Amino acid sequence: MTDIPEHKLIFTFPDDMPCSKYDAWSFYRKQLSKLPGGVKAVDIIAVEPKDINWLIEIKDYRVHRRTKIKDFGEDVALKVRDTLAGLAAARVNARDTAEKTIAQQSLSTSRIKVVLHLEQPSNPSRLNPGINTANMLIKLSQCIKAIDPHPKIMNKDNIPSHIKWTVSENSMPSEN
Repeated sequence: MTDIPEHKLIFTFPDDMPCSKYDAWSFYRKQLSKLPGGVKAVDIIAVEPKDINWLIEIKDYRVHRRTKIKDFGEDVALKVRDTLAGLAAARVNARDTAEKTIAQQSLSTSRIKVVLHLEQPSNPSRLNPGINTANMLIKLSQCIKAIDPHPKIMNKDNIPSHIKWTVSENSMPSEN
């Protein structure tokens, strides 16, 4: 099993599912992010070999209140687009062999699936109202339909049975 911590969450992937915290890659941070205009990245990539390239964006609004005015669906779509471009570049230009290998595995799949892992406050308030997930899913689907016409929005308590990873609370949150 491979654990990937993200703030107050731990994503646990089975051994037969290569995965990585993409936004922490050396290639992304030291090479790709230097492109003019900036580049965005999803949090985690996970590969079901020869089958699905999972692009996972994580938002935990229990930890950090949502402050961005920009449309959230468009922001996720930009991260997905830039991550796919980054994987194509990493496949040939990454200096880290593990990053290069996962990029190759990601791009060898037959499908791309996008997941927005969204944790929201259990007691929404005026200061932290939460997000209407039904509206968000519609907007996200519209923004990325050419990549994944059926993205998923889930949280740690609502993971479909066909998903091979688990999510639990992290008692020692990371600093990112």
